[in-house]
Amino acid sequence: MRNWILCAWIFAGVTIGGAGELTSGQQAELMVSIQTEDYDMVIELTDKVDPDSGWIRARAGAFQRRGEERFFDAEIEGSIKDFDAFLEIIPQQDPHHWQRGLSYYYAEEYEKGKAQFERHQTVNTQDVENAVWHFLCAVRAPGGSVEAAREKFIPIDHDSRVPMKEVHDLFGGWGSVEAVLKAAAPRDSDNLSERERNHLCYAHLYLALYFEAMGDTEKMKEHIRLAAFDYSMEHYMGKTAQVHAKVRKVREDEGGFEVDRE
Repeated sequence: MRNWILCAWIFAGVTIGGAGELTSGQQAELMVSIQTEDYDMVIELTDKVDPDSGWIRARAGAFQRRGEERFFDAEIEGSIKDFDAFLEIIPQQDPHHWQRGLSYYYAEEYEKGKAQFERHQTVNTQDVENAVWHFLCAVRAPGGSVEAAREKFIPIDHDSRVPMKEVHDLFGGWGSVEAVLKAAAPRDSDNLSERERNHLCYAHLYLALYFEAMGDTEKMKEHIRLAAFDYSMEHYMGKTAQVHAKVRKVREDEGGFEVDRE
């Protein structure tokens, strides 16, 4: 899917703007780099392309994808630089860019993260996760607190994903940890479906983040182990759980195995 998106950007640009400054050999090398997901090479090959060239889309896509990969590798500052480069090329995507908000949180750029999630709210009005990450940044921003963050907590009424309603209630101060766990509980814990595993990954990720906001490090570790390892998922938020474990140096088990492996 990634390659298809990048190729679509390129072909759309070529139809509109032609080949730009790239030679036929460079174009061929660029296509190979896209197919092999060599984003460093895509960025290098498009370094001199005209901003009006269709090929600039390939450059933007490479910055975005490399930023995601850097985030997953817990290279937080690098991910922000790449996301910034993407948005410099396509600034109209700024309010949609919740990924940079997550990176801001782990970079301890809480004011920037808070502002990013506020802009995202204007284009994604019914997403509990956006409300939660805004809350998390508001708690840790200068002068922030749980009480102050709850006064500005973003109301969400129509996020039907499991267990998002219960997560929203918990962060808002009128829910409970037990309600989140109950909503995500599988029918048979010994025979999890992929969907049930996903519910548990989300539940424990947001419980970990909740306890982090509350200052309970031990409970944060307990839940992030479950989200990052026991119920690990390979989508963006599943990988965010793994990033959280790595950044916070949470061990997978009591034997001392760390996430931060080479």
